[in-house]
Amino acid sequence: MLRRLRHPLTAVALTVLLTLPWVFTWATHGGHVSPGETLPAGTTVVVAGLAVLGASFLLAWGAETAEKDVPRAFAIAVLAVLAVAPEYAVDALYAWQAGAFEGTARGTEAANLAVANMTGANRILIGIGWSAIALFTVFRAKTSHDPAVKFRDGFLRDAVELDRDIATEIAFLLAATAFAFFVPFSMATLDNGGPAGGIGLVDTAVLVGLYLLYISIIIRGDVEEHEGQVGVPAYLQSFSKGPRIASVILLFAYSGTMIFIAVEPFAHGLEILGEQAGVPPFFMIQWIAPLASESPELIVVAYLVNKARSTAGFNALISSKLNQWTLLIGTLAVVYSIAAGHLGALPFDQKQVAEIWITAAQSLFALAILSNFEISMREAISLLVLFVSQVVIEFVLIQTLPEARAEALSIDVLYAYTVVYLVLGLWLFYRRRDDLRRLFSRTATTAQDAIRSSQPQAERADD
Repeated sequence: MLRRLRHPLTAVALTVLLTLPWVFTWATHGGHVSPGETLPAGTTVVVAGLAVLGASFLLAWGAETAEKDVPRAFAIAVLAVLAVAPEYAVDALYAWQAGAFEGTARGTEAANLAVANMTGANRILIGIGWSAIALFTVFRAKTSHDPAVKFRDGFLRDAVELDRDIATEIAFLLAATAFAFFVPFSMATLDNGGPAGGIGLVDTAVLVGLYLLYISIIIRGDVEEHEGQVGVPAYLQSFSKGPRIASVILLFAYSGTMIFIAVEPFAHGLEILGEQAGVPPFFMIQWIAPLASESPELIVVAYLVNKARSTAGFNALISSKLNQWTLLIGTLAVVYSIAAGHLGALPFDQKQVAEIWITAAQSLFALAILSNFEISMREAISLLVLFVSQVVIEFVLIQTLPEARAEALSIDVLYAYTVVYLVLGLWLFYRRRDDLRRLFSRTATTAQDAIRSSQPQAERADD
């Protein structure tokens, strides 16, 4: 009996069991569960949250199993896209409403919410995701003996060493970050006829193009000698190629579906609970909803770190940031244009201009930290403190001042933090300019190898 309970398929069955209450709830309500209406918000949060937890483990097992047949970077990129799919869904909903109600106050509000949700998700991923996972990795290494953690003398000098193969992701993310500073200069029109910043189809072409170029490079990489697995991934990797690939596809499909149908009600339920506690709706949409939609990714990474696979965990975090900072932003203008019935730019106001710039500046600082392929406890705490302090200050302003005054001061706070991030980031890049040159050189070599690997295929096609 104990032997059966320890079988890897028992773990899979128990994990799937976590998702079944939500499957039943979702199916019996015709595929639409509205927290506070069809179900109490608290119940929705618990049931949908368990489904997200179960799906996250299934997703992680699928990605680890896939490493035997595809380049690890590609397997992690697929994991990252599936894990943050709910964020795409939430932002696409707001972008669609903005296009459908173009030229109205409702459309403008929806467009601002789309940008706020997107920037909130990106800053959470770095401010909480990168920093907290780095701190957890160092803490966990005291018992897991993770070889990626370097213990050093001095105050908070312990660091997590990253895989140097992540240079490609860092370089592409740096390119997307540099371009993001110019996104607010695209022009759109608000409902009052005045000019505004906008995310247009040129932005879509550049950002989506960057991501497609990145994928075309990593998919041509070699399948690495995969790390020895244990548990469910080891069991699935023991299958012959056909059943193994089928199991990966099934895990990805089921977990992706669960995450897609569960996270939005989970986030909405949290929003309702927050509003009942007196948290402003706009603040909830910018911070609480993205935190909920990012939860599958953070759960997956925590799982990998717990297995002393922090390298794979950080690769997943960086890959998630890359696809959110390219695909997520880039697709907003497409959804908006389809809903509006013509080619157009998703408009946003001055507050969202400041939000985009602080998000780009935070990304620049974080990439400067990673330019030497490690993140120390000191650097992780800096990311966390800067992120949390800005959010707390903005929350206090919203709660204590009249709306107009609070928004004006909030914009000033965002610009102040943008300057801090920029100064720290540029200073670090200057100090680590040799590391930066090596990073770009490594990326160029990876791209050249990918081009060479595709040439024989082209030659065979000509024969």
